[in-house]
Amino acid sequence: MTLHHTLRLALAATSLGFGLTFAGAALAAPDLVLRYNAPAQDNDTGWEKEALPIGNGRIGAMVFGQPGREHLQFNDITLWTGDDKTMGAFQPFGDVLVDLPAHATGVTNYRRSLDLVRGVHTVTYTHDGVNYKREAWASYPAQVIVLRLSADKPGRYTGSVALTDRHGANLAVSGNRLYAAGTLAGFVLPDQAPSTNVMSYASQVQVQNDGGKLAVDGKRIGFTNANSVTLVLGAGTSFVMDPARRFEGGHPLARVTQQVSTAAARPVDELRVEHERDLGGLLKRVELDLGPTLAERRALPTDARLLAYTREGGDPELEAQYFQYGRYLLTASSRGSLPANLQGLWNNSYAPPWNADYHTNINVQMNYWPAEVTNLSELAEPFFGFVNGLAPVWRQQTAQEFKGKDGKPIRGWTLRTESNPFGAMGYLWNKTGNAWYAQHFWEHYAFTRDERFLRETAYPMMKEAAAFWQDYLKVLPDGRLVAPQGWSPEHGPVEDGVAYDQQIVWDLFNNTVEAAGILDIDPELRAELTNMRDRLAGPRIGSWGQLLEWLDEKHDPVLDTPHDTHRHVSHLFALFPGRQIGPVKTPELAAAAKRTLEARGDAGTGWSMAWKMAFWARLHDGERAHRMLRGVLAAPGARAAEQGGIFSEHNNAGGTYPNLLDAHPPFQIDGNFGATAAMAEMLVQSHAGEIQVLPGLPKAWATGSVKGLRARGGFEVDIVWRKGLLKNVTVRAPSNDGKVKLRYGAWVTEVELKQGQSRTVSASLFK
Repeated sequence: MTLHHTLRLALAATSLGFGLTFAGAALAAPDLVLRYNAPAQDNDTGWEKEALPIGNGRIGAMVFGQPGREHLQFNDITLWTGDDKTMGAFQPFGDVLVDLPAHATGVTNYRRSLDLVRGVHTVTYTHDGVNYKREAWASYPAQVIVLRLSADKPGRYTGSVALTDRHGANLAVSGNRLYAAGTLAGFVLPDQAPSTNVMSYASQVQVQNDGGKLAVDGKRIGFTNANSVTLVLGAGTSFVMDPARRFEGGHPLARVTQQVSTAAARPVDELRVEHERDLGGLLKRVELDLGPTLAERRALPTDARLLAYTREGGDPELEAQYFQYGRYLLTASSRGSLPANLQGLWNNSYAPPWNADYHTNINVQMNYWPAEVTNLSELAEPFFGFVNGLAPVWRQQTAQEFKGKDGKPIRGWTLRTESNPFGAMGYLWNKTGNAWYAQHFWEHYAFTRDERFLRETAYPMMKEAAAFWQDYLKVLPDGRLVAPQGWSPEHGPVEDGVAYDQQIVWDLFNNTVEAAGILDIDPELRAELTNMRDRLAGPRIGSWGQLLEWLDEKHDPVLDTPHDTHRHVSHLFALFPGRQIGPVKTPELAAAAKRTLEARGDAGTGWSMAWKMAFWARLHDGERAHRMLRGVLAAPGARAAEQGGIFSEHNNAGGTYPNLLDAHPPFQIDGNFGATAAMAEMLVQSHAGEIQVLPGLPKAWATGSVKGLRARGGFEVDIVWRKGLLKNVTVRAPSNDGKVKLRYGAWVTEVELKQGQSRTVSASLFK
């Protein structure tokens, strides 16, 4: 039975402070600091599994924390080899090395940490009776990375600083500044063709001492008997997102010089406070309390805590920390420049796995799943800029490859599986990548209700993607429409009517029709797309109750059998992130999706387990979703033994490294982002025209609260629950008027809000 209430409630007072109260419930103090009792190994293993990431969305670093030699291995997200025809790879930029020879031995009380809310990496230790401290952060407002070394006794710092480069730059020292300036012209990766890339780049480090002396020593700057030392690092490239300019802007030297000089002229505490205020303005929007962890578990360093959780579970504060870590990583790797790539913006290799590229068949999309629902909408802007910026290049390649029956190029653009920031693409065509990209434009509008964005940015992109499919779809003899010669990503044959393609095209047409209706434009197009949407070959159920992955059921030893445990479950797109299948709207298809997931199993790569978590959340199965969280937030390979032998997937070693970065393996950041988004889906869903609270709440989160999640319609949502049951939900309308249905289980109530208002609804009003 469904009960409707039209609520006329007084405006609810809601606290906006981090860690304060809302809707009458107190949040536990969040444990949002990663802690370690040892430094990261200064090698490739330590980089991937132990070093901790800082970043401002454009530049970032992995910090190792060795007492005798601090190492900041840094990146600029735009430093790429390749061009619009050659793939190239995301490149490491350089290293800042701070040598403190006297500290290589005899250190006690060592601690290393990363505060996710402050965005500050800290190292503390005692040596020879002196307490030393290092703080490192990457400032978005100042566009620099800062490393501050201090001690509780004066005159105790003696050492040197070096700046290295990975591509043969000219290195120089002048005064108290280290310089590197170079070009990628002529730089060619092994096994790749030469490119036209002439990107220039520059980095600088200003060394500032309080007390003692500085002196130039070759290509290093030494400091003697300093009270404290501050380093200000700047880096940049000539990349600009403009195909008409061959992606070449001005030389970055002057810009980097100004950024470093401006930051170095300010008090270091002022830089830190500015950085913390800026980052906190994003991260403090959402608070999550999943219940308390036992004190003895909470006291463990993060690496030991992860191992204990892998064995025993029972650490809701670690789960909440992991959720917030995903949000932290997005702020650190997607702000004001290119979008986050397969490794966010961190890379120490000339040839990173899959080039650390922009994979179009799940990975870059998964990077942005948490952006809207976890209240970080502006962090999706680099992705929108990437798509709009490269569309001219993609149009040219699409026109060369795809022709209509009349021999003319098909309208619009589409994508291959691999792509770089210059428009080059590789591997097989992933033709519905255009429609999947368009979904993110639509979702940004759905969550923000920014009609100007819809009219000027999202709808034109959606309309163009739809035009490609209007021209390209194939008519079967029975009148159904299918996507020709598609591929269920990385799995099975290339053929017509693959479920993955069918579901994504349905989603594109459905969203485009809705967008045109909101804008009250293109009535003829709306009618045509509605007709084509309804003629698409839709999801079907197979002989053992599974959702079919291909147009017709296979008769194969593995494909379409319960033994098929492949990491990609692409034919469930309609369940998540799509909205064509759901347990209320299409219960039979939802049951088939469940049967498919049961067969696919609960192991896999890191990102695969994160996607399965989101699937189970959409099926309102909180226990199974939480089991997937237990798999992805675990030592890599913890589930591998579950799916060996006859099963089809060979990489079941996914999980989480000690630094809480996702293990595909190797390191691949999409699993972090996907897991954060899936945890949000367990708590609130809004894709079905209503806000459903606690749709996938597991027993492990019996008592808790969340504040600040976003819902479609432009709403913010706070939820408090006790002993597995809803206590109250608060809905805010920060930027628009709105009326929305709230669902809790089988009960529905309705809330109407004016812009700026909030309403708190107790559980009793649902009954």
